[in-house]
Amino acid sequence: MDTTSYKTISANKQTVKKEWLLVDAEGQVLGRLASKIAKILRGKHKPDFTPHVDGGDHVVVINADKIILTGNKWDDKEYIWHTGYPGGQRSITARDLMKKHPERLVEKAVKGMLPKNKLGRKIFKNLHVYVGSEHPHQAQNPKVLDINKFK
Repeated sequence: MDTTSYKTISANKQTVKKEWLLVDAEGQVLGRLASKIAKILRGKHKPDFTPHVDGGDHVVVINADKIILTGNKWDDKEYIWHTGYPGGQRSITARDLMKKHPERLVEKAVKGMLPKNKLGRKIFKNLHVYVGSEHPHQAQNPKVLDINKFK
């Protein structure tokens, strides 16, 4: 009699294999791009996904200044924060944020799709967003990922 044992494999910090991936954001819709990047950062695309482990890959996003927002979101979408002082609520539209800091649009969209805990903050550090096509991570030999074919 053949006794086959099926054991659940649980990844940990030592067994996780992290890769560096390069994503070109030119012509991509912000929300769709961010959801795919969040999935990669979290590690949900890997067969040994473990919810409590940082098992995702490092993602380098280039051309963050060439993303697309659909509809009237350039003027209607507002990012709101509070300074901590009385009457200190501030806001900025997506169009104004794009003029000042284009990389923050992608960062804010991805960060909102990650867990709101210590693990989410640690995973967010694996995201590297740059304006333009140059980035300082050539030494890591990032693999070019066609985000349109990624599910």
